[in-house]
Amino acid sequence: MKDDALVACENRENAAITVYYDGACPLCRAELSHYARRDREGRLGLVDVSQEGANLPEGLGPEEAKARFHVLTPDAQLTSGAAAFAEVWRQVPGWKWAARVARVPGVLPVLELAYRGFLKIRPQMVGAFKRLSRS
Repeated sequence: MKDDALVACENRENAAITVYYDGACPLCRAELSHYARRDREGRLGLVDVSQEGANLPEGLGPEEAKARFHVLTPDAQLTSGAAAFAEVWRQVPGWKWAARVARVPGVLPVLELAYRGFLKIRPQMVGAFKRLSRS
């Protein structure tokens, strides 16, 4: 079940960026819900790619969208992985410090490596998250 913050950010037409997330993943929902609650200025437009008929940009298929985090920037560039997270951090109050860190030369490639490592263990993390959420 989605919380109200996620629903409020879905498919915003005037958002600064469009965020494509896997709403079927409880870990992804929790993280995006955190960002959505902080987004008081309406900068994030969220698209749940797990929903049938989700409006995806050209070149991004549903399976690819579920497998990796994507953001469409104001200049219509589709970014993914650590670069996509950095775009979200630029928009969300309380996370701009992380966006500044990501701009330091050499940091974004390290964050991308960490993200790729996370993707390999994501199924186990989701399982652990589900078990902890039930407690």
